[in-house]
Amino acid sequence: MSTSAQAAVNEHEALNQFYHQFTEAFEHLDTDKLANVYAENACYIPESQGKEITMGKDNILKLYNKFFGKIKHKNAKIEVDFRVIERQLEPQNATDIGYYLIRFHPPAEAEEPVSEFSGKFVNVFKKEADDRWVLTVDTSNRSDPSFYFNAKPSPNLYYGRQYSALPAIESVQAK
Repeated sequence: MSTSAQAAVNEHEALNQFYHQFTEAFEHLDTDKLANVYAENACYIPESQGKEITMGKDNILKLYNKFFGKIKHKNAKIEVDFRVIERQLEPQNATDIGYYLIRFHPPAEAEEPVSEFSGKFVNVFKKEADDRWVLTVDTSNRSDPSFYFNAKPSPNLYYGRQYSALPAIESVQAK
């Protein structure tokens, strides 16, 4: 493999690591696992029309703390997964486009089914002076879970877990 081809593979691996960090953070409800993900001046554009854009890494991490706190309070669990279908990679910038799936597992004593919701995302990364990638723009919106399940893997792009669709009786798309 040529040096430039190996360098490109290394960049893809570095960017794919972000999705591992998100899955770990959700699995453990641990915002600390996201501390190195965002740039100091990152912005998070929420899917909800009723919420404003969140500016700054500290404010984004506060949102995750609040969200994870709600899950902990319910004694529930949550999983997230991603399928990147397109990556536009330049020497100092990268843009990932894909689908995500979130599964909410209520506490066992609730005797409620697992629910899921999904969406599309665009993540914009920049390379810092120390050659470390950071997330500068994080935006998503909701979509049908079938888009996530039907997404095909692409070479070098994060493809996540091999989830299968929940049985229709258990699958509840959040509104």
